[in-house]
Amino acid sequence: MREPIAISRQKLFEQVAAHIERQILDGALRPGDRLPTERELQARFGVGRPAIREALITLQRAGLIEISNGAPARVSMPTASDVVSGMMPAVLQMLSTEDGQHHFQRVRMFFECGLARQAAREANEAQVEKLRAALAANKAAIGDRDLFIATDIAFHFVLAEITGNPVFIALHDAMSSWLRQQRTVTLERQGQDRIAYNAHAHIYEAIEARDSDAAEAAMRQHLLQLEDAYWRRGD
Repeated sequence: MREPIAISRQKLFEQVAAHIERQILDGALRPGDRLPTERELQARFGVGRPAIREALITLQRAGLIEISNGAPARVSMPTASDVVSGMMPAVLQMLSTEDGQHHFQRVRMFFECGLARQAAREANEAQVEKLRAALAANKAAIGDRDLFIATDIAFHFVLAEITGNPVFIALHDAMSSWLRQQRTVTLERQGQDRIAYNAHAHIYEAIEARDSDAAEAAMRQHLLQLEDAYWRRGD
């Protein structure tokens, strides 16, 4: 008896989107190129207007094209922010469980320890000064939870900026958004803002001294303390 033949069950719009996507990824369509009009696409693929529109929306959500009212769609170059923001629904679903939160805490540990280490190696004087200013703003915010969260994120953001890598910057922005609730809950503990500020000061001092081992260790200790405070929030 012959093996059954696999038959594609893709919807029409998915087939259209997949074809255009292949053209973009193969370089037949390049960033800035205009796609044919909806009417031309209907004739080319032999499908109705709803399938074409749904295909274009799918490609837009993927960051592959831009759609403007009254003009044909254009091929775009996805940014790191576009790619990361597309993960948001799945990430929020993962963070709805304790296991998911633990997993993302581990991701943050790995990511931010690496940023601290690299900052100690590569930061120039202007970047160290920007980090010092962020630390000063963080200190001034002690006692104001909302402002402290904002300056806390800003301090860590400078470390991502130092890399000059837009993917790291986008990941930091996303991570800060995903784990903001944890920051808020942790800061409900008495004196936690001052503990966090002191940890930031140790990280800054290690980076200023160009001591990558100490910078990584200070960041690790900081994040471990935050995790402990978060999971003991009911104590």
